[in-house]
Amino acid sequence: MAFTEVEVKEAEAAIFSGANSEDLFRLGLIYSTDVEDRGPNFVEAHKWFNLAAMLGSVPAKAYREEMVMEMSPEDVTLAQRAARGWLAENRELLNTKREAQAA
Repeated sequence: MAFTEVEVKEAEAAIFSGANSEDLFRLGLIYSTDVEDRGPNFVEAHKWFNLAAMLGSVPAKAYREEMVMEMSPEDVTLAQRAARGWLAENRELLNTKREAQAA
């Protein structure tokens, strides 16, 4: 199943309207399969699965481990750095979402 750029943009928009593990997991699924017939992007998929797992998604943990089997150690490192970079830039977004869920 190939995803379109429109679906990618919609999934990204959902994250910025309030990131949650389901939205992050969806982006991981999108990038792990296919976007516009370019094939999977395992680095991006791993990044999003890693972030979703950090927010408690059990399926994301399993998918992330599957991605590692398809990736070189260098690509895993790139994905981990990308996840840390995204987290550093968007920590406030995640904190806002957690506060809303706690209220």
